[in-house]
Amino acid sequence: MFPTPVEQKSLPFNISYRVAIWLALFLWLLPLLAVLLTSARSTADLNAGNYWGIPTQWMFLENYTLVFTQTPMLRYLLNSLIITLPAVIGAVALSTLAGYALAKFKFRGRIGLFAAFIAGNFVPFQILMIPVRNLTIDMGLYDTASGLILFHIAFQTGFCTLFMRNFIIGLPDELIEAARVEGVSEWQIFCHIVLPLVRPALAALSVLIFTFIWNDYFWALVLVQSDEVRPITAGISALKGQWLASWQLISAGSIIAALPPVILFFAMQRHFIAGLTLGATKG
Repeated sequence: MFPTPVEQKSLPFNISYRVAIWLALFLWLLPLLAVLLTSARSTADLNAGNYWGIPTQWMFLENYTLVFTQTPMLRYLLNSLIITLPAVIGAVALSTLAGYALAKFKFRGRIGLFAAFIAGNFVPFQILMIPVRNLTIDMGLYDTASGLILFHIAFQTGFCTLFMRNFIIGLPDELIEAARVEGVSEWQIFCHIVLPLVRPALAALSVLIFTFIWNDYFWALVLVQSDEVRPITAGISALKGQWLASWQLISAGSIIAALPPVILFFAMQRHFIAGLTLGATKG
């Protein structure tokens, strides 16, 4: 059987494997550790060039307090929530409906429509920057939360539809046909049969899309200009002044910005893993 389980390998291989895992984990977390330490440093520490050492003066509470009192960080957080939550709900709802239609309905052009959803995932979104920006200006959506919400829904629906269609297609056709024979409407089948069965997939997809939209920096920079609408990813870059950068405040803001997706993942971890492994085994 390939690959051979690690436990069945030789002792030197096991030791080197475990050392390599911890080394890779440390190297991966090293930048995050640097940002966390910088968020607790004083200005004098940074001016003295102490970037990697232990802070001579711990300013953890003071720096995180200053982020909320001297910068629009709270406004940026609220903007991100206002943009992310409706976009996640809209993208997941539309993709679930589309995935159900593509998986369980036989109609002309179904394969071509599904191929269009797949092809859209391969288009580099950077080449859409100028057309999308011009479109938002023409529609009066530039520098508005509504514009970001609509375009996040549009851009994420393709991937979400591919994701949901592949889960729904694994549901037994006999279950849906039996409900149709009993006279159950398609909407009731969707709400009372399909949705409960794909609940783990919905949870996994919601966590993924929440992380994608929350961490978006490109469209937040292209489609937003004012602090009243700017989400937290673009807001952190706005904390850097023209002549002086308060790196301890920028680092503290970065840690704060990373917390919601991390908290959501751990809160939904059981459903997330169940959704990703749904249908992995049979029997």
